[in-house]
Amino acid sequence: MPFPLEEKYITETELELNVKFPSELKNRMIKSNGGELLISDKFEFELYPFFDKTDRKRINRTCNHIGLETKNAREWNGFPDNGIAIGTDGFGNQLILIHNGNGNLTDELHFWNHETRQVEKIAESINKLYVKKSSFWNKIKSKFNG
Repeated sequence: MPFPLEEKYITETELELNVKFPSELKNRMIKSNGGELLISDKFEFELYPFFDKTDRKRINRTCNHIGLETKNAREWNGFPDNGIAIGTDGFGNQLILIHNGNGNLTDELHFWNHETRQVEKIAESINKLYVKKSSFWNKIKSKFNG
């Protein structure tokens, strides 16, 4: 369950990974740290959160954070050196941001296929994707609304 994030935790991750995240992603994650990103009716990503050390609850909810997941992904054969993992489809494929060696990540979202080790641009930015709540969320929500 995503929740708001203090910007200082984004800055900590930037220092850890030696990158600068694009403004669109920062703004989205400050409002809602993590969550689902629906690409189509049948394809979605779970966004990795930024590591939030505010309290135990947030530490537990953000233990699969961008810094850790990027370090793990870099151990995989073929993961791009200039890639930062920001989400997964649950099958090993990663939603990534990349930079051109300068550490400044672009707004463009890329899909890294763990089987083919290929990177493909899928959107101009995180705000240029088709995003809505998943059918799973709607099923859960309906149970609470009667």
